[in-house]
Amino acid sequence: MTTRRVLSTLVLAALLGASLAVTAATAAPSARTPARLGPVKAYLVSHTTGLTSFTRDLQAIANRYYARAARDGLRPARLARDAQVRRDLLRAKAIWVRGNPLYERVEGIVAGTPSLAAYDVILDAGSSAAEDPASAVPFDLRLPNGTVLRKPGNLYNLTEGMLWGTLPSLVVGSADLDGDGRREFGEVLPEPNAFKAAADAFVLYAGRLDRAAHAWRPTSSDAFTSVVVMVPTMSEYFGQWKTSRFVLGDRARSEAFNVVSRLSDIGDILGGLLVIYAGIRPSIAGVAPAQAAQTTRDLDALHAFVARLRTQERAGRRFTPQQADVLGRQAQERATAIAGQVTQAAARLQVKIAQ
Repeated sequence: MTTRRVLSTLVLAALLGASLAVTAATAAPSARTPARLGPVKAYLVSHTTGLTSFTRDLQAIANRYYARAARDGLRPARLARDAQVRRDLLRAKAIWVRGNPLYERVEGIVAGTPSLAAYDVILDAGSSAAEDPASAVPFDLRLPNGTVLRKPGNLYNLTEGMLWGTLPSLVVGSADLDGDGRREFGEVLPEPNAFKAAADAFVLYAGRLDRAAHAWRPTSSDAFTSVVVMVPTMSEYFGQWKTSRFVLGDRARSEAFNVVSRLSDIGDILGGLLVIYAGIRPSIAGVAPAQAAQTTRDLDALHAFVARLRTQERAGRRFTPQQADVLGRQAQERATAIAGQVTQAAARLQVKIAQ
């Protein structure tokens, strides 16, 4: 969230100069075409509903795994030999992979809307207190054994880290989950107390976000703010991709973004932002039709740019860190220009961009 606030401030500072202020004050039309935000809310609610279902499915497995571990005295060797445990953990991984896009596709709305943004920190963006106290999550995780993890990081990263072993402190051992005779990346046993506590918290906060989404009454300020704040985050996301297994392979030491490619996440985020922009485009077209069309083309082109990279990656291409830097800069340049166009339109319409 700190990065996003900085980016938003930079975009606004660069583009809301005196000339734009004059335009906003003198050229606002007497009759405006309203934004069409009903579809934006419907899109959000459909995904938060799915998010609650995903987290409950993950919780059911975490509870069963914890009960089995408690029954066996929390002995990793027994867990590793238990066929049901191995099946459950494989299923938990598959559920997690299917559940990951449910949030990414609405991250642009949640993270970019001030009244919802706290849930982005909790679910997907917040760091641990050890990593960065300023951007840490606002919750502690109380484990069934009484241990308290203070501001341990966001719930997607926590569950990924314990299910695939990139957070070693939340793992108790390894297991040949698929039975092929090899111990490969991700074949680990989550710490049962931590897995249950994280899954319980996931259900709690996903449910709160879902209720907030149903109660949300979107405004033009919300929608414009989401686009201006969230589109120009490409360098941040490409930086996370650069340090993940998708670029570095076994040399990667990052704790997250090693299971679903960050390119896939970026595509999902941009897809959600396209939904938001479709809602505000009528307003922009009412005062600047050429600009509205240009922004549509530029957003579509950025989305297609990322999609092409992801297609190449899925086909087996391994990008280098240097290439990731170059591609990130190219995406950021495109994104900054788009945010500038939308900022200019907001000024002309006298729509407030929230800081």
